Amino acid sequence: MGIYDLTCYDIIRRNAWMYKDVPAWLEEHKNRSTTFAEFMKNVDELACGLQQSGIAKGDRIGVIGKNSLEYFMIYGAAAAIGAIVLPINWRLSADEMIFNLNDGEPKMLFVDKEFQEIISDALDRIPSVEICHNLSDGGGFGDFDALFDNGSEFRSIEVFSDDGYIIIHTAAVAGRPRGALLTHSNVLCANMHLRDGLNLSSSDVHLNLLPLFHVGGLFMAFSAFHAGVQNINMPKFDGNRAVELIAEKNVSLLFDFSPILGNVLDEHEKSGRDISSLQKVIGLDSPETIERYQKLTGGTFFSMYGQTETSCLVSLSPYNHQPGSAGRPIPLCDIMLSDDDGCAVPVGKAGEILVRGPMVFKGYWGLEEETARTFRDGWHHTGDLGRIDGGGYLWYAGRKAEKELIKPGGENVYPAEVEKAILAHPAVEKTVVFGVPDPKWKEGIKAVCLLQKGQSLTSKDLIRFVGRRIASFKKPQYVEFVDALPMTPSGEIDRDKVKALYS
Repeated sequence: MGIYDLTCYDIIRRNAWMYKDVPAWLEEHKNRSTTFAEFMKNVDELACGLQQSGIAKGDRIGVIGKNSLEYFMIYGAAAAIGAIVLPINWRLSADEMIFNLNDGEPKMLFVDKEFQEIISDALDRIPSVEICHNLSDGGGFGDFDALFDNGSEFRSIEVFSDDGYIIIHTAAVAGRPRGALLTHSNVLCANMHLRDGLNLSSSDVHLNLLPLFHVGGLFMAFSAFHAGVQNINMPKFDGNRAVELIAEKNVSLLFDFSPILGNVLDEHEKSGRDISSLQKVIGLDSPETIERYQKLTGGTFFSMYGQTETSCLVSLSPYNHQPGSAGRPIPLCDIMLSDDDGCAVPVGKAGEILVRGPMVFKGYWGLEEETARTFRDGWHHTGDLGRIDGGGYLWYAGRKAEKELIKPGGENVYPAEVEKAILAHPAVEKTVVFGVPDPKWKEGIKAVCLLQKGQSLTSKDLIRFVGRRIASFKKPQYVEFVDALPMTPSGEIDRDKVKALYS
């Protein structure tokens, strides 16, 4: 490790003496908490157990489970020994989980009890996995606690800032998910931007309700930990319980994707519980919900733009500074809006958002050509469109046509992936999938379908069919059957005209 290197484990070690007996993590539903000093002790013991199990620097460790102290400790122990964590979205279908596992090739896999049947049935399809352990609440795999039963310390090895640390799979832009490899530097950069932008201090309390497989949930938990903030853990979001925790634990901070904040406000109105401590909310939501929250609590909503490949953030500002914008670029970020020829566009005009800086990911796992194309001309090409106004605020303007994206409730869904699943139904001849406004999820998924001659199909049956093939959050909420689809002169479906006719 060089003099200029710093890793996420170094922050764990530093916090163990800086904050020592301050609570770092609370799981109220299990009646357990851990201090920063205790967390480091647990991480060191787990790191030793991983090494004794044969995990070495660069090996991948897969995790499938709900948020827990054990899950967060795995991130810490992996950082200590230079392993790479592969968090798997448990909302995916079994086939999607298996694809992501085989793409990352983990040597060890931790699985919550409720997902073990899926993995047990598929182990012969995941050849890289040599060891399976329970994640937290028991199950039929190896005992998690047994990894702590060792009489030695983990062997310290050289881990560098630019070493790979986490692989998070993004949505399937062309029918195939891509694993974004994030480094220790990426995580630390995001920590500092969130700490600075949200003015985090050890007096804050973070409600950790987004899943730890998601870049928003993971990086908020990391940032809170880095700043000496207590993480109050929720295994899965529940609006009523969230309001109880906010009131009881004086929660001051959370990350929001619609409909989370709206549910919290609704449950507050039903219960009458005091949520005035919630003074900082960051994320994406409708203007109506944001303004309702700010009026009710006097708190600040922080608007943002980012993606997995940019370690969560590109821009961040209080909503009231420029309502409707995605905030101003974070300090350690260079940003350019580009036309199709790679030239900068003038202020106020839309172009592709290009960024560079220490928050840009290392590359797509095992996809060198795709990484090179994304990093061409010395910039990370996000595939998103935006414009910057005269005040330096970024305004999100959608996806480039070839990278069209739908974002229901903060998840990324590419139309091509949903269309592929729909076209697997023998009654469907052609389909176009696109995003439409949705009161609950902010953006919903709509499918316009042309059936094969003589075939019939109901919306309900098609939605159920799609939900069995891909993750439930990717299935369309709206289906419209038509007698014909508009075509271009070249014989392709005119997607723009379909959207104009059926949005």
